[in-house]
Amino acid sequence: MEGGAVPAVSSLPSVASMSTDARSLLAAPGTPAGGRGRGALRRIGLGALVLLGLAAAVGAVLVGALRGGGAASTVPLAAPSASAAEPVAPAAVLVHVLGAVARPGLYELAEGDRVVDAVAAAGGFTEEADQAALNLAQVLADAQQVQVPKVGEAPPAPAAGAAPGAAAGSAAGGLVNLNSADLAALDTLPRVGPSTAQKILDWRESNGPFTSVDDLLAVSGIGEATLEGLRDLVTV
Repeated sequence: MEGGAVPAVSSLPSVASMSTDARSLLAAPGTPAGGRGRGALRRIGLGALVLLGLAAAVGAVLVGALRGGGAASTVPLAAPSASAAEPVAPAAVLVHVLGAVARPGLYELAEGDRVVDAVAAAGGFTEEADQAALNLAQVLADAQQVQVPKVGEAPPAPAAGAAPGAAAGSAAGGLVNLNSADLAALDTLPRVGPSTAQKILDWRESNGPFTSVDDLLAVSGIGEATLEGLRDLVTV
């Protein structure tokens, strides 16, 4: 072409010489040709609807799971039992306090109370009371008799077959054998507390069995007055 001449229109192919499919494309540009195009659109539309349905179902399942997992479960608390809420009162013991106390008589005390509690319930010692004759730390027993002697009086001998603690600080059910008694048995003797009872055991361990009740004089802390109070309560 010389000088940029435009080709003649007659050189372009005529519409009549085009195929049917080509004419269809020219007649409706951008539109799928024939039934195959419309079928493809239908399949794409159905696929999109299926995907949307699946997405909606998955979303509903996830929302339900999140709601169910976030709900807090409530566990009912058991009501406290009556036994746990109400404290149990200790059992009572009946004790007979007599001798050199302000108000001799029968007194009801709590289980686990000691001789000192019984003396206090009876108004305390009188001026004549021999306070050293009692083991004030001894635990009381039901039906026990606590007799407080006056200074110079010998402590009462235990009754034969009496229960433990039948007389405060005295031996129970017979004489206490100095060669076989343990700390608890020696502790029941008048004027013999835990410290003196341990000294008796230590002396027996170091020197062998007692051969006479008078051997108690060799134990530190035991004098003539204490020995006289123990003579009728112990044996060897």
